[in-house]
Amino acid sequence: MLPALRPGDWLLVRVAGRVAAGDVVVARHPERPGLLVVKRAAYRADTGWWLESDNQRAPGRSDSWDFGAVPDTLVVGRVVARYWPPSRARRRIDTSGTLGGQPAGMPGRPAQRSQR
Repeated sequence: MLPALRPGDWLLVRVAGRVAAGDVVVARHPERPGLLVVKRAAYRADTGWWLESDNQRAPGRSDSWDFGAVPDTLVVGRVVARYWPPSRARRRIDTSGTLGGQPAGMPGRPAQRSQR
């Protein structure tokens, strides 16, 4: 699922959550019981959800192009958040108290000035 997800990312999943096209979902692999897959829901077909990998050229990619639409009963839930495991998050904090060069409280957002 690169670039959206990286190996080792942790996911918060809303089990049985409503799925819409474009959502990242966790589903049971239709041909390999016990294997969970993380895919993007492309569209709703008559027989279930068409799930695709973000990187179609990834080695070993397996998605609906290989196994067809995934029945609703095999869709576990919708991913609502991604976060780093503590070991990876610690590596991103530098000595200035910032996270990846941004203030630790709001990574990726500029500081807001107060209204006076």
